[in-house]
Formats: sequence, C-alpha cells, structure tokens
Amino acid sequence: MSLDVSPALLEKAERGEVDEREFVDCVRTSLPYAWDLISSLVVQQQVDGSEFADNQVPPPSEQARGQLLRAMASNAIKGALERHFGVRLAFQNCHRVAVFPPGPESDARYEKFTSIRAQVLNQSAELRDC
Repeated sequence: MSLDVSPALLEKAERGEVDEREFVDCVRTSLPYAWDLISSLVVQQQVDGSEFADNQVPPPSEQARGQLLRAMASNAIKGALERHFGVRLAFQNCHRVAVFPPGPESDARYEKFTSIRAQVLNQSAELRDC
C-alpha cells in the first residue's frame, strides 16, 4: 500500500471530495523519508539559490527506498508535492531526486537532468538492483 489513508479521507474520496491539503498531509505522514528528503532539497535549493538541488545518497533502508519510489512513481503524489513545495521534481535511478524552481529560467537545466543522456550517464553497477 502506498499511503496510510484514514477512514475519514477515504470516505471523502468515496463521496468525490478530496482536499489537496489533507492529501498532502496523508503523504507526509505515510512517506516520511520521501517527505523529509524532498523538504530538505527544497530548503537547500532556496538557501543556495542554485539552479537545482539533488540527492545522490542512497536511502538508508529498503523501506525508505520504497517510500521514495512510491512518491515519485505516482503522478498524484508527485504533482501534489510539486504544488505544495512550489517546485518541479525530477527523478533518476532509485534515489536521485532533484528539485527545480518552477518557470522557464530552469527549463534548460531540468531538461538536461531528465534527458536520456543524463539517465545513461547516471548508471553504475552498484545501483543495478536498486
């Protein structure tokens, strides 16, 4: 299961009413490793004022890796996180998450990070089975 959905949130979804703030809170509590990693990258990018911030350290456990994969593999979760934090998220391999500021000024760097070439260059034998 990707998220620990409360009965109240499930009931709202069944009625067709889901508040994005409640969904984001569900993501925060269900996927704490992914939330903390993305939060820290957002702060790092803002403080540094850099074009982007990314994580190159593998998760500390398979549980943490699973949280990150679930967050990045779901369009709904990824989109809600992007809107909540005001960033664009990108993902390579099994743990390299990057945050980019929204807007055309970061388009070139985002496209370079998400390119086929960048994905191929980011491969390594130790990440083969991640």
